[in-house]
Amino acid sequence: LVDKCDMEGGKASNGEAHLDEPLANGLNSHKSSPEPLSQRVLRLVRANLLVILTVAGVIVGVFIGLGVRNATLTRTQIIYIGFPGELLIRLLKMIIIPLVVCSLVSGAASIDPKALGKLGGWAMLFFLVTTLIASSIGVVMAFIVTPGAVAVTKPAGLDEEVPAHKEVIDSFLDLIRNIFPSNLVSAAFQSYATSYKLVKKNGTDGNFNLTVEKVPFGTDQDGMNILGLVVFAIVFGVALRKLGEEGEILIKFFNSFNEATMVLVSWIMWYAPLGIMFLVAGKIVEMDDVGKLFASLGKYIACCIIGHAIHGALVLPAIYFIFTRKNPYTFLWGIFTALATAFGTSSSSATLPLMMKCVEENNGVSKHISRFILPIGATVNMDGAALFQCVAAVFIAQLNNTPLNFIQVITILVTATASSVGAAGIPAGGVLTLAIILEAIGLPTSDISLILAVDWLVDRTCTVLNVEGDAFGAGLLQHYVDRTSKQVDGNELSEVRLGNDPSAAAPEHSPLIDKHGGRDGTKAAPSSEESIM
Repeated sequence: LVDKCDMEGGKASNGEAHLDEPLANGLNSHKSSPEPLSQRVLRLVRANLLVILTVAGVIVGVFIGLGVRNATLTRTQIIYIGFPGELLIRLLKMIIIPLVVCSLVSGAASIDPKALGKLGGWAMLFFLVTTLIASSIGVVMAFIVTPGAVAVTKPAGLDEEVPAHKEVIDSFLDLIRNIFPSNLVSAAFQSYATSYKLVKKNGTDGNFNLTVEKVPFGTDQDGMNILGLVVFAIVFGVALRKLGEEGEILIKFFNSFNEATMVLVSWIMWYAPLGIMFLVAGKIVEMDDVGKLFASLGKYIACCIIGHAIHGALVLPAIYFIFTRKNPYTFLWGIFTALATAFGTSSSSATLPLMMKCVEENNGVSKHISRFILPIGATVNMDGAALFQCVAAVFIAQLNNTPLNFIQVITILVTATASSVGAAGIPAGGVLTLAIILEAIGLPTSDISLILAVDWLVDRTCTVLNVEGDAFGAGLLQHYVDRTSKQVDGNELSEVRLGNDPSAAAPEHSPLIDKHGGRDGTKAAPSSEESIM
């Protein structure tokens, strides 16, 4: 891992050296003439064309939606308006499984098991801490704003969408069962869920009393079991590395498959602005009476969105800055296209392909880091969902005039953090896990219909925060790897290179040469020496 990161760093430094050579030779005639403003603007537009198109897509989509809302459209016509956006979601979902499986297999196979354990451990710690912070912000915001202190009318027609009652223990057992899918093929489109049936039993005291017992049984529900696929892919990648030379062919296959998938992603990226425009327009046209909805649930919506803004614009950038001493907002600008896609699609899984492309090309995260960490983050890191679930739980408690004691608040925090791990990376995935929190503190799940009424809006900011947390996690791990590689002694690096390539001649023990040398030892050394000169 250190070698690969160093090799990429070496290439970058060589490129910089070649650019600087004309200046060193005194050929700085271009430097004296300043670049015209029009050329500078054109260069900036070309460099950020996709971001500009995406922002324009969101803005134009809002105006189209507001303009078309005044016309009395049928349900069928509204579906037709959203059709180009539906195509974008289908394209992104099509690419998720090959991308997740291949990137995790090749990532786990290319990293040493010890380094893999360290990286995975640091990533999980970051995800856990940020999710806990997000949950705490949600609870504090809900107690300050008190969104449930107003009279709220329940919207009609949403009660049938409320998830069925499920015991808390069964919810967590389902999570563990889904980690180990019984069928990998069915895991691509189904996951395990517990249902209940009532079983009659005759009394044993001879009085023929009938007792009814609620017995859990397993069912398959629609929806990808991404957690099971992630765990299998990581373990399979480690197993391939264990095979040594016998596993090389299969590792190369997964690497090639992964690269081909990323080429497809780069093509899909250019369709994203158009798809997002129609997704936003279709959703605005679809809304019923916005004024009435905001009048009754406005404080709840504001509480969620302000909480997401605090965590996404202040907390996560502050954590990134403290550890890396780099500008976090430059990092955010690099992933803006992915964040806009997250807002448009409401799916962290669908945003995963674009996020990988953005962090690798714009933010300098190596492929080994991004393609290993981001799929895990899209599965287990749900900062936005945890924050919204905590706000929703306190909101429903306030609606029912149920005071929450300290133990119940801690229960909300812990349950929200734990259940967000199993939350599906799909639209409205967090609403399903909200039922677990309400069951844990004894609140009625029927009030979830209120949350569903505004979930189309809150879920978008949730998804943006979820994918932003994944990206910052990848950036922090890249910084950790870079810092670790600098601390490794040059002699140790040269020994590793000689161990990998016995025929290579021993390089000179210059720390600069050792630092910039690639896997092929002597081949990288001359170019590094030129860059130093």
